[in-house]
Amino acid sequence: MNETDWLAQRFEDHRPHLQAVAYRMLGSLAEADDAVQETWVRLSRTDISDVDNLGGWLTTVVSRVCLNMLRSHTTRREAPLDDAHVPDPITSIEGNTDPEQEALLADSVGLALLVVLETLPPAERMAFVLHDMFGVSFDDIATIVDRSPAAARQLASRARRRVRGAAPTPDQDFSRQRSVVDAFFAAARGGDFEALISVLDPDVVLRADFGPAAASAVVRGAAAVAGRAVMFADPSRELTPAVVNGTPGVVVTVDRRVVSVMAFTVVAGRVAAIDTLGDPERLANLHIAGLEISGTAIESRSSAERGRSDP
Repeated sequence: MNETDWLAQRFEDHRPHLQAVAYRMLGSLAEADDAVQETWVRLSRTDISDVDNLGGWLTTVVSRVCLNMLRSHTTRREAPLDDAHVPDPITSIEGNTDPEQEALLADSVGLALLVVLETLPPAERMAFVLHDMFGVSFDDIATIVDRSPAAARQLASRARRRVRGAAPTPDQDFSRQRSVVDAFFAAARGGDFEALISVLDPDVVLRADFGPAAASAVVRGAAAVAGRAVMFADPSRELTPAVVNGTPGVVVTVDRRVVSVMAFTVVAGRVAAIDTLGDPERLANLHIAGLEISGTAIESRSSAERGRSDP
């Protein structure tokens, strides 16, 4: 094996970790891939003979790349929580999660948390992700954000306070979460407003991102969300149970075309957040493990995976 091949193999060994870091930093699977690729380019052009910890070196490089990308964005960063933008979901039909997805979600990060992370300034998001999610020291973080270790610690602390105040912590039992989601859809299909209210947290937030050309919205409160669910109950829509960023969700289809992916955050036995991605352009590029898609059209799916309607 020549030196280039050896270096490429070493990089591939670290790729899952780098992708996981970049995804949490950016909330976009495509941008995370770009950041990882840029990290490889920089590695291939660098003499690393004096690097003792390649994994640490690569984490630093990908973090700097992500920080530059965050700072260069002019939209959807430091956005208020009433922004309807939903980060890219990591989606699989239940029982079909692939190894790449498992690596990305080794320390599961739900869409509701990613939404909150997108409201943080870039340096705070960087410090929180690296320290709280990946255990990177503040000394190392300081070199990335060009601050002192004490300042890096303060960045993470501020981010942590914001996250704790805004991001719901989901229940741990997945099967119980799924039963709550199933109850939500049963009530929606039946047009049972009171049953919907009973499974929704009083402060539930529905975030629906249909892209820049459509009527995206953020809906707050059990009554408002229940009203929307009853209004949009539609027997032509089919749903397939899915795992979305580690939490129960569904893939919604109409005439064998994917029209949305929905993720649910269940807290204390009630739905606290619903994050829906219905942007056709982003859905067309979404990989859903266990579901064959061409564009947004389903090419093949077993009859056992076909669900019923959603709101």
